[in-house]
Amino acid sequence: MSETEFKIAPSILAADFTRLGDQIREAEAGGADLFHCDVMDGHFVPNISFGPMIVEAVHRVTKLPLDVHLMITDPEKYLDMTAHAGASMIIFHIEVSPKPHTTIDHIRALGCRVGIAINPETPYTAIRDLIPDVDRVLVMTVHPGFGGQRFLHEMLPKVRQIADAAKHSGRSIEIGIDGGVDQETIYPALANGGNVMIAGSSVFRAMEGIAEAIARLRAVKVV
Repeated sequence: MSETEFKIAPSILAADFTRLGDQIREAEAGGADLFHCDVMDGHFVPNISFGPMIVEAVHRVTKLPLDVHLMITDPEKYLDMTAHAGASMIIFHIEVSPKPHTTIDHIRALGCRVGIAINPETPYTAIRDLIPDVDRVLVMTVHPGFGGQRFLHEMLPKVRQIADAAKHSGRSIEIGIDGGVDQETIYPALANGGNVMIAGSSVFRAMEGIAEAIARLRAVKVV
C-alpha cells in the first residue's frame, strides 16, 4: 500500500497583505502546490475579504494554479471576471446555487476546473448527485467566514462519504479540506479521504516560517 498523495494549498486569507507578494513567493519556493483565494461578500458569510483584483495580483506573482472559492450569494454573476482574473479552478457553494449544472457548465466554458463546496450544516445528500460532474468537492471543516477556527472533527464522516462516492464515480475527483488544517488535524483529514489541504493560519502565521510549516504538513504520512 502506497502513501497517500496530497496537495497543499495555502489560503491567502491568512497572509500578511502588506507582504503578500513576498509571502506567496516564499510559499511557492517552500513547496506549495497551489494557492486558495477566498472571495467573501459579507452576505453569504459574515465577512468581507477581497475580489478579483487581488486574485489578479496573486496570479501575476505566482506560476502555481489558483483556486478561487466564491463564498458569495450570487456566484453566477462573477464567474467571468473570476476566470479572467486568473483562476484555474472556480469553487461555488451548493447552498446558493439553485441550478448547479448551469453553473458547472458556465465554469467549464470559461476554461476553468470546477469545484463545489459544502458547508458544515449541509448534508452530503445535497451534492451526492453532482460529484461525478466536478473536479473537486470542498468540505468546509469550519463555519465559513473567518480564518483560525477550530477544525470540526464531526465533519470527517462526511469527508469519508464524499471520498467513497468520488472513488466510485470512475473519475479522478479531488476532496478538499478547508478550515482548521494544521499538523494535528491533517492526519485524520487525509485518513478519511481528503487529498487537497487548504491551510491558512498554519502556514502563513506559523512561528517557524512559511516554508518550514509547509514542510511539516508535507511530512505527514498515511498508508
